[in-house]
Amino acid sequence: MVEGRKKSRTFRRVFKKTPGGKTKKFYLKRKPGKAQCADCGEYLKGVPRERPHKMQNMPKTKKRPERPYGGMLCSKCMRKKIIEQARKPSKQ
Repeated sequence: MVEGRKKSRTFRRVFKKTPGGKTKKFYLKRKPGKAQCADCGEYLKGVPRERPHKMQNMPKTKKRPERPYGGMLCSKCMRKKIIEQARKPSKQ
């Protein structure tokens, strides 16, 4: 019988083959949801869906795109924001 805490759907069931050739059921934590743009809410490209402990060990360049506001805004919103900042009159 499985442990009581593993009965809920918090854990996903994955069947894996063991070195002995038998198939065994493993209970793994689910991945978090996709990262979303802070402006429009669109899903971000180039941002992995990983658990925090895996993200800690991942290099910084693999965590988000190498551009201004990478990992926070989608490319469309980033372009809008940069153009908006360039058009603002400077205070002098």
